[in-house]
Amino acid sequence: MEPATTVDWQALEAAAVAAMQNAYAPYSKFPVGAAALTGDGRIVSGCNVENASYGLTLCAECALVGNLHMTGGGLLRAFYCVDGSGNILMPCGRCRQLLYEFRAPGMELMTTQGIKTMDQVLPDAFGPEHLEETR
Repeated sequence: MEPATTVDWQALEAAAVAAMQNAYAPYSKFPVGAAALTGDGRIVSGCNVENASYGLTLCAECALVGNLHMTGGGLLRAFYCVDGSGNILMPCGRCRQLLYEFRAPGMELMTTQGIKTMDQVLPDAFGPEHLEETR
């Protein structure tokens, strides 16, 4: 299925940079912002929120998915992530898995090597379809 509109990558970049400016990163000094376009045309965003107990730190992608659900849910069509200097960041494996769970068919990500699909950045992914009961 083709998306209803083309992706405005510049708007996603601007939203990711704006989110990054709200990051709470007193320990790593590595603020991260992320933004995504939903299937219904909304832009959702998130930033990292660190914790003194590092394992409790929330990635920007986690905050973004929370924002997605708090603003009406849906699926993600396009994704953009930046560091404190506005450079493109590739989500880590854990965050790719999180994004995979909430992807729309054909979801695209801006990467350091250009635009790629979710299937390209997380091939052979494990998802909800693997947990469905088979009879």
